[in-house]
Amino acid sequence: MSARKLVIAIDGPAGSGKSTIAARIAKKLSYINLESGAMYRALALKALENHANLDDERAMCELAEGTAVDLIPREEGNQVLLDGRDVSQRIREADVSAAASRVSVHPSVRRIMVARQRAMGEQGGVVMEGRDIGTVVFPNADVKVFLDADEAVRAERRLLQNAVAANNAQQIKAELADRDRRDQTRAASPLVAAPDALHIDSTHLSIDRVVGEIESIVREKLAAE
Repeated sequence: MSARKLVIAIDGPAGSGKSTIAARIAKKLSYINLESGAMYRALALKALENHANLDDERAMCELAEGTAVDLIPREEGNQVLLDGRDVSQRIREADVSAAASRVSVHPSVRRIMVARQRAMGEQGGVVMEGRDIGTVVFPNADVKVFLDADEAVRAERRLLQNAVAANNAQQIKAELADRDRRDQTRAASPLVAAPDALHIDSTHLSIDRVVGEIESIVREKLAAE
C-alpha cells in the first residue's frame, strides 16, 4: 500500500452530512479535517462583530485579508481560532450560518480563502469538505465525493443539529432552500458535482454506511499505487 497521503474532497449542499462524514473519515485515516465552511463562518462572525456590511464585497475582501483563521485538530473535532480566539462553538449558531452564506458569495473573498485552503492541503493527508472543493479548491483531488440527500431529510437534520423547536421547521426548510439557491446560482464557484466525483445519496444511509463507502474507495486508491 502506498505511503502517499491523499487529498479527499467532499462536496454537497447544506445538511447533507459533509461535516460529520469528513470528520469521521479524517479520524479513521489520521488525516487533517479542513473545514472550508468553518473558515467562512469565522470571517462572517468577525463581520457581524464589526457591524460590517455583509453584502459589500470590497469591505468583506479587506476584512478577509486582515483575518487569521486557524483549524486545530482535536479529538472531538477541529478547534477554530479567529485571530487567535476560540470561536469553535459560536460559529455554529444560526446567525453566523446565515451570515456565512452571504459572505461566501463574493468572488474576491473566495479567492483569498481558496488560496489559503490550497496552502493548508498541499502536502496531502487532508479531508476537505465544502461546496467547491472538488471543482475549484482541489480539482485534482485523489478522491472526490458529492454527498447529497433529500431536502426534507436535510432540513430535519438541521433541526436536530441546532436543537430547534419543531414549530420552526418551516423556517428551517425555507432557509435551507434559500441557501441551496444561493449556492447553486452564485457567480463564483457555484455548487456543482465534479464530473469525476462519486455521488452518494445519504437520504436513507447511516453515517457508518457512508463512511464505509468512502473509506473503501480510499483504501482501493492507496492499494493501487
